[in-house]
Amino acid sequence: MDLTLLIFFLVYVVMAVGKLPGFMVDRTGAAVIGALAMMAVGSITAKGAWDAIDYRSMGLMFGLMVVSAAFVVSGFYGWTARRIATLPLSAPALLAVLIFVGAVLSSVLTNDVVVVAMTPLLVSATLARGLNPVPFLLAFCFAANIGASSTLIGSPRNMILAQELGLSFNGFLKVTALPVLICLPLVWGVIALLYRRRWALAAPAGGPAPAHPAAAQTPALDVWETVKAGLVTIAVVVAFVASDWPRDIIALTAAGVLLINRTISSRDMLGHVDGNLLLFIMGLFVVNAAMAATGLPQTLLSDLRGAGIDLADPLALYLVGGGLSNIVGNSPAVMLLVPFLSLGGSSDALGAALGLGIGLSSNLIVFGSLAGIIVVEQAAACGVKISFSEFSRAGVPVTVASMILAAGWILLMAY
Repeated sequence: MDLTLLIFFLVYVVMAVGKLPGFMVDRTGAAVIGALAMMAVGSITAKGAWDAIDYRSMGLMFGLMVVSAAFVVSGFYGWTARRIATLPLSAPALLAVLIFVGAVLSSVLTNDVVVVAMTPLLVSATLARGLNPVPFLLAFCFAANIGASSTLIGSPRNMILAQELGLSFNGFLKVTALPVLICLPLVWGVIALLYRRRWALAAPAGGPAPAHPAAAQTPALDVWETVKAGLVTIAVVVAFVASDWPRDIIALTAAGVLLINRTISSRDMLGHVDGNLLLFIMGLFVVNAAMAATGLPQTLLSDLRGAGIDLADPLALYLVGGGLSNIVGNSPAVMLLVPFLSLGGSSDALGAALGLGIGLSSNLIVFGSLAGIIVVEQAAACGVKISFSEFSRAGVPVTVASMILAAGWILLMAY
């Protein structure tokens, strides 16, 4: 048991700080190494490790990543960024459009794929207009995290919730839709206030303005492929809402339909599937299962109940999930909490409370979400620096206001 606890602790240290101190091991590497170590020391058998990996969640994530990738290779994201860049709008109005687009795309497509595809394009688009990219990138990141919180297919964390807890698409949306819609104007208000005198691009101090050299290589819009991807996405959402077919089968069927293509290589499409994220989730399934076998998590939950913190209470789960996600990350937080929830007949409400708590709190700091890490790292690769303090200066008020507002809504719904 001591070795199991040590391995678990080291894995989640990496989840919290981003890498293993002294080693070139990131979060995905830590999850995979942790899973292998658990098997090596006998904390879990090889068969137990395979059984711990929820194939339904993995299938759902993979299928929806392929659906989102279809919009990348069809040129839809590039076309969207170019259209936004050419809108004859003031900077605050452009910010509002970008927040709306980010939230909508992330609610029906995998938000991490949306952010990966759009960030470099937004850098180029804003620079071309002589605008400071930072407020637009922050707003897009915040909107993507918030928008993804509204549906079961908006993010990997919600997909895990959907599969593990058997949540209803409509029941989840019923709880999340209103707070998400109200939180989006909060993002606009905070960013517009903080950057009201800094919309224009500052004159470079030692050279030309930063640019993204690969922007010109984005594919032109393929109308037919975009329409096909759109029709498949609509069919997926309708099937989730109106049928009782297994969600993983729906997503994998959609992926298969899109991969059968006469003009776009399946290799190109699969190249946009985030294999690192899938390995990350698989590794954590094994690490968490080995830890659960020790009985310690159940003991801790019993102690929490004794202290008056009951995770069967929507508000308590909302706050615990939000706090934990900023320590270990949003997907790890879901995976730690979900196996120990006793939901009864209130699964949709509790699942939505956890989804909102983790989704809305993700904007607090850079490392609160994968989307935040992607935006900061890709912006840096394009020559645009977003420091930890600058991210938090906008993220803290957005998160605090959003969390308070959603907490009020959860109290109203629950009591």
